Amino acid sequence: MPNRCKAKAGPKQSLIYQIRIEGHLNHDWTAWFDGMIVTLEKNGETLLTGPIPDQSALFGLLRKVRDLGIPLVSVNREIDRQAEPPKPE
Repeated sequence: MPNRCKAKAGPKQSLIYQIRIEGHLNHDWTAWFDGMIVTLEKNGETLLTGPIPDQSALFGLLRKVRDLGIPLVSVNREIDRQAEPPKPE
């Protein structure tokens, strides 16, 4: 079976997550969501963006969303390429 999880963080990379939820939260929630950047979208959703060190921390943030009773729209992950030095060719 092929390995489908291709986005892995190396020792010098951070995993950046975007958690999209329904409704608008104000910026006071930044501290409660462990320093994630709170962005209010024009479509009425809130985007929480920032580095999350591991799966345990991710599930902790998702648990907070669940405990607030806020509908979760999506969770996306990307690797921060700026944290990794360019490879010589």
